Amino acid sequence: MTKDITKVTPYNSEATKKSQVEDMFDNIAPKYDLLNRVLSMKIDILWRNKLVKWMKNDNPQEVLDVATGTGDLAITIEKGTGSKVVGLDLSQQMLNVGVIKIKKLKLDGKISMQKGDAENLPFEDNRFDAVSVAFGVRNFENLPKGLAELRRVVKDNKSVYILEFLKVEGLMGPFYMFYFKNILPAIGRLVSKDNRAYTYLPDSVNAFPFGEKMKQILLDTGFKKVEYKKLSLGIATIYKATK
Repeated sequence: MTKDITKVTPYNSEATKKSQVEDMFDNIAPKYDLLNRVLSMKIDILWRNKLVKWMKNDNPQEVLDVATGTGDLAITIEKGTGSKVVGLDLSQQMLNVGVIKIKKLKLDGKISMQKGDAENLPFEDNRFDAVSVAFGVRNFENLPKGLAELRRVVKDNKSVYILEFLKVEGLMGPFYMFYFKNILPAIGRLVSKDNRAYTYLPDSVNAFPFGEKMKQILLDTGFKKVEYKKLSLGIATIYKATK
């Protein structure tokens, strides 16, 4: 039986999911980029590029990147579309790493980073030409509320782009799950020194709705059109939800 995604948390504590997610990313921030590259074998770079290529068709001038982390997608969006980007994240430690990267790339005039909550976005309605979230919606404490907020701040006839892991099925399923549940957490624990962060990752992916279920959730949120593309044999998916 699939668990409720809102009940899957990084740590077995009484704290809210939101608070636990913030603590987890604060803990792993110094090693996050290294682990991302190693554990994904750099395929995550390809995925972000595909999202930005799709987004570029909308010719956005200002984009909100929610759950921006250390800013990898925000940077890819700025380079790929030339738009101004606002990166928002719960974790100040992740943002601190991102700010350093952005300054080194001399993009601090184009990308701004701020701490904030995806379920209570500090922006007016219909502000952005596009909104993106990479590997962040699984961490929402209240998924419908978070998705509704993404829809609220994007302009009419514009889109929200969500990049998320998918539960792999078929022949690749057993091999993928073995890596995801055994090898990935072991490397994550060794490098990050956080015992739960990379165990939470496969747990949250397994509990997250994907494909047609996620499409229906987005339609129920009020988006008028939802498309999605599977990437790398179904390891990840990009959803484009148009307001």
